[in-house]
Amino acid sequence: MFNSRLDSMRDSPFRRLATLLSAATPRSNIRPIDLSVGEPQHQPPAFIRPIIDGRADTWNRYPSLSGSPELRKACVDWLLRRYRLPSAMIDPETMIMPCSGTREGLYMAATLAITAATAGTPTPLAFLPNPFYQVYAGAATLAGAELAFMPATRETGFLPDLDVLDPKALDRAQLMYICSPSNPQGAIANLEYLKRAITLARRHDFLLVMDECYAEIYNTDTPPPGALEAAAALGGSLQNLLVFHTLSKRSSAPGLRSGFCVGSTQAIALLFRLRSYSCAATPVAVMDAATALWQDDSHVIDTRAYYRAKYDIAERILKGRFGFYRPAGGFYLWLDVGNGETATKRLWTEAGIKALPGAYLTRPSPDGTNASERYIRLALVSDIGETEDALTRVARTL
Repeated sequence: MFNSRLDSMRDSPFRRLATLLSAATPRSNIRPIDLSVGEPQHQPPAFIRPIIDGRADTWNRYPSLSGSPELRKACVDWLLRRYRLPSAMIDPETMIMPCSGTREGLYMAATLAITAATAGTPTPLAFLPNPFYQVYAGAATLAGAELAFMPATRETGFLPDLDVLDPKALDRAQLMYICSPSNPQGAIANLEYLKRAITLARRHDFLLVMDECYAEIYNTDTPPPGALEAAAALGGSLQNLLVFHTLSKRSSAPGLRSGFCVGSTQAIALLFRLRSYSCAATPVAVMDAATALWQDDSHVIDTRAYYRAKYDIAERILKGRFGFYRPAGGFYLWLDVGNGETATKRLWTEAGIKALPGAYLTRPSPDGTNASERYIRLALVSDIGETEDALTRVARTL
């Protein structure tokens, strides 16, 4: 009666965290602070509120699934600015698809790419970084793929080592997810790495899905390169490539549920066909607010400075402890605390800090070991004062 593939999807990290802490209670005199979820707590730019309020007359309309022309153009204009792309590389009419948040789009990418095995054909493979965003695994599993995990450890620079992947396995691949800057470690793939990934996708004919949702949150002097820059360097084609961006992190607006993907004309046309059966379009008022956000870069500079100030605090409090390093991108700390589950329980009961064990984001190796068992992830999403309070408690407790 029910889809049996759902039986293998019981490892949601936040469900596991709730189970771990179900019998634990912080001391009554401690105010809890949740650093387990990557949900920015500071407000998005105030200029979007009057835009949304001013479009109250549109709530009685079904919005366009492909988004407004203004939104698609704003997305393309931002890509051209951000990644210094040739002006004719992306057609806003045929190569951009707004999504109801990139979570939805990243999930749909697996349905787009994977053809489930039939009698006499091998099960397709979907390559995922390990640790990974849970949506990658759920999407690929329900689409009928076998998951192939690519370790992303300190030894590999916290990115998958593409050079060690088995060519025979790559021949079975129909999908590969890569996140840069990576979640949870904050590693940035350089241009040569991205070019290798695209070349692999074309050589073995699978879809490379680049999750670049943290692309505007970085600690480096220059912005992280993107897969579109690599595609431009390889001649400009977007074949075998889908790239996702979102306002959730860039503009601290996860509640808007607004992102987009860019790909070849064929991929976007098929994604449009798929979404016409499965998804609700972004409301008109939200599209107008998103258009204004993609057109404005000044608020992103302020947001980036705000995160850097929080990293300054983290470095001052944690430097030299728990394997602390200042990540190149994103807004997470990936701390080596000896045992992630034990540390998470201690932090919750003794300090009121909710962390996420690294093992909950990582599948075990075939030998049963989990490369992230020693780690916790902390999301630096609170304001400055609360961040300092939380990290002081972490240092004192552990």
